[in-house]
Amino acid sequence: MFSELNSILNASPESCPQGEFILVSDRKADASFLIHHFLSFYLRAGCKVCFLGLVQSFSHYSAVGHRLGVSLAQARDKGQLVFLEGLKDALGILLQDGTSSGAHTLDFLSSPRSDLRRVFEFVQGSMSGSEVAEWGPPVLIVDDLTVLLSLGVRAGAVLDFAHYCRAFVCSKQQGNMVILVRGEDEEEDDGDEEGSEWLLKGLTHQCSLALRVEGLPTGYCKDIHGQVEVCWWGCSRGVGGPQRKLFQYKVHDKGASFFARGTSSAVL
Repeated sequence: MFSELNSILNASPESCPQGEFILVSDRKADASFLIHHFLSFYLRAGCKVCFLGLVQSFSHYSAVGHRLGVSLAQARDKGQLVFLEGLKDALGILLQDGTSSGAHTLDFLSSPRSDLRRVFEFVQGSMSGSEVAEWGPPVLIVDDLTVLLSLGVRAGAVLDFAHYCRAFVCSKQQGNMVILVRGEDEEEDDGDEEGSEWLLKGLTHQCSLALRVEGLPTGYCKDIHGQVEVCWWGCSRGVGGPQRKLFQYKVHDKGASFFARGTSSAVL
């Protein structure tokens, strides 16, 4: 959990916002560190968390969570964390070895015409029932929605999935949703209506808070790893138009530092 980012977002585990759809995106940088932050943040806040791990394993997130001071294994054993091992389950389906426990949820892998209905049902089931009331507002985290495009899912179906999740989690359950989307490099963007840029634009219209991580325009720097634009959309803040702020950041072994552009000790 990154205290400086909490200050920027005016949030803390003790006063956790509700009903927010947070969209995390990156271009020429890796925004995964923000997914680790939000996972540890909501676990510390006592929220019920459903995590769709589509690109990394549970052991990976558990190791990083340990450095950030949270135990994912304990959270899962207590029922606070529900983790979909998408990487392992997908491999079992594709190899057809019968070892996949998520074959029902990930049925779109075996049928090109399938939608993400089963994945949405998994999210619903994870956030329904009497045991959910034991925890704070439910939270859905997806570590990379873009990977679904690579698996043959139409961008329109992915947008529909995000829309239904937002209606269920943010509106009905008054919980929060955090989704990571990978952006294409500008020279690679061909305007494809089934590509990640089209998906990113569609999700941007749905979100209430956007965190856009990019590499530095000047290139690699040892002491500054990139910049992040924070955008609050007016419809969720009761003001006209989006509010934007730009920060630079450096990722550490046990966290990350954020600072106004040009104020890092490396450039002073």
